[in-house]
Parts: sequence; structure tokens; C-alpha cells
Amino acid sequence: MTYQSDKKQQENKNTKETSGKEKRGFAAMPHEQVEEIAKKGGEARAAQLGPEGYSELGHKGGEARAAQLGHEGYSELGHKGGEARAAQLGPEGYSELGRKGGEARAAQLGHEGYSELGRKGGEARSKNTTSEEYSEMGKKGGKSSHKK
Repeated sequence: MTYQSDKKQQENKNTKETSGKEKRGFAAMPHEQVEEIAKKGGEARAAQLGPEGYSELGHKGGEARAAQLGHEGYSELGHKGGEARAAQLGPEGYSELGRKGGEARAAQLGHEGYSELGRKGGEARSKNTTSEEYSEMGKKGGKSSHKK
């Protein structure tokens, strides 16, 4: 037997499942080839839908996943993602991310909208904060404003 026929025989053995049936279609292909075909299909679909259509498709997928997980599961998923991102960025990077997000939101809302957001947040906070807690916050704020 030649090397080529040995190699072909080995490939045939590798394409058989444990049940004795031969693999067919994608199952018989090398993983890299399947990935390449899938990539081309995804690119073709993206070109067909365009950016708006592809965005809408992603939105629908997110809604379906949210429905599968429910509110608590989706919330937990978000927390895990946030923790992973915080670990990637570190404290300084995460702080910078929050600052940039706040600036972007302020630009979106404008001065009046951002003031309204702060007022509503203050009202919500006051419902859940005792006068002793406000006093403590004031003391801490006063101390930090005098530091250099």
C-alpha cells in the first residue's frame, strides 16, 4: 500500500462514528472547513441585511435570550459581564469608563435634563435614607472637600 492510500484509509476510519455509521455532511468535514463555511454564510447574511437589518436581528436575539432567562437570569448575566469587565479594566480603567459614560449621558440630556435626572435621583435617595445617614454623608463630604 502507498502512503496516500494509507492516509485515505485512516481518514475513512476517522469519519466513522462509534455506532459504525459514517459521518456525512458537516460532521465529516474538518472543523476548520466548517468554521470557514459558517463565516462566509454569516458575512453573506450581514451583507444581505445591511447594518440596520443586522442590528435588528441582534436585538431580536437579545429579546429571545432575555425571555429564556427571565428577569433574574438576565440580571445575573449582566452582573457577571460587569464583573468580568471590571476585572479586565481594573479600578482606574473602570472609573474612566464610568466618567466617560456620565459625560456622554450629560451631553445627551443637556443641562436641564441632567439636572432633572439628579433631582429625581435625590428624591429617590431621600426616601431610603435616614437623617442620621444624611448627617454622616455631610460630615464625610465636608472632610473630603478640605483635603488637598
